[in-house]
Amino acid sequence: MSQTATTRTPLPEGTIPVGAALLIAGVATYAFFKVGTWAVGGEDEFKTISSLWFATFALAPGFFLPLEQELGRALAHRRAIGHGGQPVVARIARLSVALVAVVLLVVLAFSPLIATHFFDGDWVMLAALVAAFIAYAPAHMARGICSGSGRFHDYAVVMGADGVVRIVLCLVLAVIGVSAAGAYGFAVALAPLVGVGFVYSRGRLATEPGPEASWAEVTPNLGWLLLGSVFAATLLNAGPIATTLLATEADDVRVTQFAYGVLLARIPLFMFQAVQAALLPRLSRLAATGELIEFRAGLKRLMMVVLAVGVVGTVGAFVLGPFVIGVVYDADLSGRTLAMLALGSACYMVALALAQAVIALKGHALVSVGWITGVVAFLLATWLSSDDLFKRVEIGLLTSSVAAMTAFAITLRHKLASGAVPDRDSMMDAITDMPLET
Repeated sequence: MSQTATTRTPLPEGTIPVGAALLIAGVATYAFFKVGTWAVGGEDEFKTISSLWFATFALAPGFFLPLEQELGRALAHRRAIGHGGQPVVARIARLSVALVAVVLLVVLAFSPLIATHFFDGDWVMLAALVAAFIAYAPAHMARGICSGSGRFHDYAVVMGADGVVRIVLCLVLAVIGVSAAGAYGFAVALAPLVGVGFVYSRGRLATEPGPEASWAEVTPNLGWLLLGSVFAATLLNAGPIATTLLATEADDVRVTQFAYGVLLARIPLFMFQAVQAALLPRLSRLAATGELIEFRAGLKRLMMVVLAVGVVGTVGAFVLGPFVIGVVYDADLSGRTLAMLALGSACYMVALALAQAVIALKGHALVSVGWITGVVAFLLATWLSSDDLFKRVEIGLLTSSVAAMTAFAITLRHKLASGAVPDRDSMMDAITDMPLET
């Protein structure tokens, strides 16, 4: 294959800005929880903001990441053959509007239950959840346009600005003395629009006219990607959501502290995705040029990195976690709790890497089955394992990640043994399959 074809493979030149944006947004996340807790007057008052946070990042990436993936894939394909992508953007935009409408109808239908049992009767926070879900639709559309058009610095701006704007708004509210939780909820909700507005104002979301796009062009794997993404994002955020739903009023402080523990346990996962942004494009180039032996070797190296990061993260959480979380958040969580959360996060990280490999080998439907298996395992383990609030959720998270990881490992082994090979489109789906949002 020619050098031209190789350089057209999606996402090689943007690895550094995308990885940097992930790290910046991750740091901003930890700062938001620290400043926000202090600003609203303590962990009890911060609970509804924490609940909003994890609900937002279960819903928004779950439903919009597949649209971003398919938009990026279709635009990259058109760019490679010299066709304008404007009709593709229009098709995906209509899908996005329809998806927003359907999900909001469901949320509004169950709004009394959600407001009462999830937000402690705070309807302002429910409004912030609705606003956040709407705001992340254009954010993911913008990211899809940027990745498919090769504008990875702009992709990084949209991703990184979300976290930076959020903590800036939080600091401004804190400095002027605002202590109402709802204000900080809307800081979460509206932050993604700033980065989108900035890149739009610079004309970086513009696309050229081109041949009409059929539904088949923009939705070949959308259904499977959507199903898998919803369950993957649900599983990623299941711990804090479950503790919120299962806790009593006396547990409000413990729920917030558990959320701190989940964030601490995700540090290796943030690191992994930043490293992954640099490693996956090489796998994409190898797949595009048909170098399958090197592709498998690169995949093995990626898995070794994943396992190393997971082991270090779990041991570090057990040994240093209680000290770190005490210093950073003034929270009291045991080394066992933090190690269990870190181990579950590590297994999720392995599952995510395996899932991406299966997607690259055109196993989109099987990835959906794997994530569904994980969610079912979480529900069963949380229900049956223990009566202790933390322990039952910890066991549920670990069991679910192991179940998904095992399902993907079996699937990947079968795919490789059957001679399945990746192509340009499946690699694009795999590269952008990152349900972790910050």
